[in-house]
Amino acid sequence: MVMALLAANVAAGGDFTHWQRPTWLTELSLGVKESHDDNVFLSGVTAVPAYAVLPGSVAALPGRSSWVTTVSPKMEFNFAPLLGERQPIQVLSVGYAPDFVTFHDQTSESYDAQRFSTALKAKLAGAALSADNGFVFVDGNQFAPTYPGGLYSAFASVATRERREQIQDRANVALQFDGEAFFFRPCASLLYYDLLTDKNNAPAYLNFTDRYDVNGGADVGYKITSRFAVTLGWRYGHQDEEQFSFTTNSSPNDYQRVLLGLEGSPWKWLDLKIQGGPDFREYAGNTATHVTPVNDLHPVKYYGEALMTAKFTPADALTFKYKQWQWLSSSGKVPYFDSTYDLSYHRKITTRLGLDLGGRLLIWDYTSGNLSACRRKDLQTTATAGLGYAVNAHLSVNATCAFDWSRNGADNILNSQNREFDRQLFSLGAQCKF
Repeated sequence: MVMALLAANVAAGGDFTHWQRPTWLTELSLGVKESHDDNVFLSGVTAVPAYAVLPGSVAALPGRSSWVTTVSPKMEFNFAPLLGERQPIQVLSVGYAPDFVTFHDQTSESYDAQRFSTALKAKLAGAALSADNGFVFVDGNQFAPTYPGGLYSAFASVATRERREQIQDRANVALQFDGEAFFFRPCASLLYYDLLTDKNNAPAYLNFTDRYDVNGGADVGYKITSRFAVTLGWRYGHQDEEQFSFTTNSSPNDYQRVLLGLEGSPWKWLDLKIQGGPDFREYAGNTATHVTPVNDLHPVKYYGEALMTAKFTPADALTFKYKQWQWLSSSGKVPYFDSTYDLSYHRKITTRLGLDLGGRLLIWDYTSGNLSACRRKDLQTTATAGLGYAVNAHLSVNATCAFDWSRNGADNILNSQNREFDRQLFSLGAQCKF
């Protein structure tokens, strides 16, 4: 009701639309979205076996649908303008962008996500500092779901995990020293998950483990042109994973990476940043109380990531992202090779109407593990489409749809259809900017 009144007021040109934000208030908005999800638990089980549910948990059954309401206010402040013009800090921002999500027909999945962000950019005497942090506290169900018979795809665990009570933190920092032809850039990053759900060895209960990845290193860059460079980098990092009290398995490891890259704008219409190279792993050895469930304790893997944006015309933009790396399972079993390919296209049809099309391929390969129950390879393809319309400078509306197809990619898997699912997600939304 509140959103409807605001939207009506904005559309009618209410008095508050003439209010001008101060320069340090970079965004103040409110979004509301109504969606329909026809497979909330991403389950593809064809015949549900007999099951018992741990008190507090919920049976993740196939074909469970729900209407979903998401309310998303957002505030972002940049205090750099308050410091004056002659100072090295360009960005000093703090943001708060929560999501309040209600699953009307599957109430166990409702949650609130409290999202906080900070960013710092500064430049002084040939050096540039960039640092950002995204912190999320999810106030959700403290119990994970139960998948009857333990039958779930890898991607089902992601969907349900992200709605459970937890803390996530992502941080990056880089300091670049520029010369005439070369630059030197020390850097570090953190990816952290603290799952606050109950841990239990009940049959078919999906436990979630705490895990993190932290690394540091440096890049050396040679400037082919003033806007385009080739880089050579090195990273040293550590991945850690919680070991459940009722199992001996976990996969902490150290790694080193050698990365060759390209970054910048080789042409005016193309921006890119690409890095890739060998990833040398060293997993912890086995003891009487700990087992690392991998075939090789010292494997050589591949790490690669890319972000490319091509703006062919003022109205057309094509973006490609990908990442491939060795990561730790959120269910605490075997590590896996995670590959993500993401392609999106934006077309500005008119000054007010925009079209978005997208495609994504996910491949999760668990075959480096030595647990027979986890010899799996899962693939998911997603197609998305959306239309957005700006009613005026303050109000916009959009309609989107997404289709997921998850399939088994491993050989000699019994009843592989239990790992496969389809999902359709439709959404209508509106956003007011003040």
